Amino acid sequence: MKFPDNHWALILGGSSGFGLATARKLVRHGLNLCLVHRDRRGAMARIEPVFEELRAIGPKVLTFNADALDAAVRGEILAALALELGARGRVRVLLHSIAFGNLKLVAAERPRPRPALPALAAALRVDEEKLAAAVNELFADGCDDLAGLASPPEYSDKQFLDEEDFSRTIYSMGTSALTWTQDVLARGLFADDARVFGLTSEGNTVAWKGYAAVAAAKVALESVSRAMAVELAPYGVRSNVIQAGVTDTPALRAIPGGEHLKAQARLRNPFRRLTTPEDVADVIYLLSLDEAAWVNGEVIRVDGGEHISGATS
Repeated sequence: MKFPDNHWALILGGSSGFGLATARKLVRHGLNLCLVHRDRRGAMARIEPVFEELRAIGPKVLTFNADALDAAVRGEILAALALELGARGRVRVLLHSIAFGNLKLVAAERPRPRPALPALAAALRVDEEKLAAAVNELFADGCDDLAGLASPPEYSDKQFLDEEDFSRTIYSMGTSALTWTQDVLARGLFADDARVFGLTSEGNTVAWKGYAAVAAAKVALESVSRAMAVELAPYGVRSNVIQAGVTDTPALRAIPGGEHLKAQARLRNPFRRLTTPEDVADVIYLLSLDEAAWVNGEVIRVDGGEHISGATS
């Protein structure tokens, strides 16, 4: 399907991960793009060629390297977008893919016994330190079965989540989806059949170390999305959240236990691989089609069956 030439996708967090993959998918199907991202100057040497590739496909591509969480900046971006849209242009897709959250623990870890490695070293009559080094090297090279023997993630023993950490994370990764949607709606920029998407993870119900603030944000996002699905339906806006499987994105790499999460996901997933940003982009595209207009207020898993699988071997 090719979207109407006056329809746009507004993607918050559009320079990497899910946001960029979705931009690539949607632009190939005719959607104009407005990409909001926040990257340091040094990263732009990598990012600008990617944006040029998107522009070469055909539709218009606007980019803003700015703080999407700043109300004044949001107003400036939407004013500029409104000028570009003109009388005919409308926002068909709004994707909230902002990954700005705090990954501190809620309290200091207490050391737990880890008897498996010493026992194995003793049984093999090898040096425990050499065995540990070999295990860590093999695990880093992708031997997922060694996750339980590899050195555990390291967390700060001095900094822990506080009220400000929660407030900032919940707004940036959760409720800011609502403020952007409200502003787009107030300016009359949405198409008659518009789609708003947020992104969540299995951390919405499973406790991962260091993920408490982000998990709270994801749950808030899901709640806000349901409210928008009900209250914005009269305006033609459908609101859904995508629950992606564990995906190797810059956001995941920032989690101290990211490598262990990836290993566990590959062992559990029926397809023995991680979810990719392209997997998620494909589903966002499908849910943006006319035929998906009756999907509203849902949390949709895109994980190849990872969530429902109890297998780890």
